[in-house]
Amino acid sequence: MARKKALIIAINYFGTDHELKGCINDAQNVRNFLVEERGFSPSTHDMVMMSDAPENEGTPFYPTGANILAAIKWLVTWNKPGDSLWLSYSGHGSQVKNDDDDRPSGFDDTICPVDYAENGQLTSEMLHRAIVSPMNPQCRLTILFDCCHSGSACELPYVYRPDAEGNVNMVDTIRRGVGLIKAARELFEGGFDASKVDEAKMLLGGATDFFNGLHHRRNEGDVDEDGLAPENFEEHWETEGKDVWMFSGCADDQTSADTSIAGTPTGAMSYTFIRTLKENPQQSYINVLQNTREELARNYSQIPQLSCGGRYDLDQMLVL
Repeated sequence: MARKKALIIAINYFGTDHELKGCINDAQNVRNFLVEERGFSPSTHDMVMMSDAPENEGTPFYPTGANILAAIKWLVTWNKPGDSLWLSYSGHGSQVKNDDDDRPSGFDDTICPVDYAENGQLTSEMLHRAIVSPMNPQCRLTILFDCCHSGSACELPYVYRPDAEGNVNMVDTIRRGVGLIKAARELFEGGFDASKVDEAKMLLGGATDFFNGLHHRRNEGDVDEDGLAPENFEEHWETEGKDVWMFSGCADDQTSADTSIAGTPTGAMSYTFIRTLKENPQQSYINVLQNTREELARNYSQIPQLSCGGRYDLDQMLVL
């Protein structure tokens, strides 16, 4: 029989200059949603809740970096085909300088454990290697990250972002950017001509603008027959093909709102994502992304994203 496992992480950073208000409330809301709406068991055998509530300090449920990585290992290993996994994180997200020089932005996205000031942050590459790489490819993992700079927090290779009208049209954007590069190259077919340089610079500049809008530049050679390309991570994560679906609260260069709804502190993304699924439990992945975007846009500037471990059909029903 397929098993459901969940790891729910929330950090309010009590007593610090960076204290948040709604993250532990987010965790409780997620827990209630999974148990009451999606059939998850609240047993500690199947569900682990980590927070920096005072009663957890000194226990494995206190979200230090080491404890988070240990809990992730519990979540993604020792699973059977068909198991359904859930991971959510509410807390601070940040960025640190990329020392390997393999990220076009120059930065890695991070999450901030409760002890980040003493022991450092968990980078996107660390998270991918801990969460995605060890997974059984026949299990499905759903991730919800409600934190700043969360768009590439797990370095999943395929990223989808809705525009202001709710259209998810990354394919067209990439195709146009690649077309500009091809046009620039074709200028020089048959020999170099100095008169063509300015025109080529204009074309390549336009392509760069398109790709920068997607945060990571794409390699022309990686584009498939539909014009879709994976995120250009040095590690070529697109070859792993893991069944991972991550909803993140904002793009890499945005912040995620810690707000109050009906008098209760909460994260805007967590609240809206859960509300969207409660109002209509039977939605496709692309519908959930579009409806969450529409709801957030009424009050917030952040743009949610959906990232996937492979090239999957976004019109299939969301499964938890």
